[in-house]
Amino acid sequence: MTVRIAELVMAIALAILSITFMIKSTDGLDIMWVAGKGPGSGAWPFWLSLIMLLSCLATIGRWFKRVTPQSRSSELFFDPHGAQIIGITIAALFLLILGTYYFGIYLSLIAFLLFYIRVMGKHSWVLTAILMFGIPIFLFFFFEWALQIPLPKGVWIPDAWYLPLYKLIY
Repeated sequence: MTVRIAELVMAIALAILSITFMIKSTDGLDIMWVAGKGPGSGAWPFWLSLIMLLSCLATIGRWFKRVTPQSRSSELFFDPHGAQIIGITIAALFLLILGTYYFGIYLSLIAFLLFYIRVMGKHSWVLTAILMFGIPIFLFFFFEWALQIPLPKGVWIPDAWYLPLYKLIY
């Protein structure tokens, strides 16, 4: 597949997705301003999807006119190395999702970030450690404390492992 064809395929796919979101956000939801309350419950999804649809239509229009370098390119969209990176990423994401069931999102995310930042990205151990512990801790406090939404802790991980963090919250 060439870059030119990939641009058209993605623009069409995102346009269809935008229309789907727009239809779904009007399913019993108000997409307009509700007096005394603010935007209706479907307003943000509908209007953001409309903007996304308009962007896709502009991309399709520019594709037909061959205005951008991408719309004129006959280069391969994926070279073998790019396809390999995408395959590895998909496998790593699959293992992240699988690990979430057994080890919980936080420990699985630590392993995923270790692999992706250090092994794939070849970044320093300092940056790797900061991100692989900082991001899950931030997400823990954001979801557990700020939003009051508990994320999966895993069937093999005892709740006692999270007590030090819970003590900081409560």
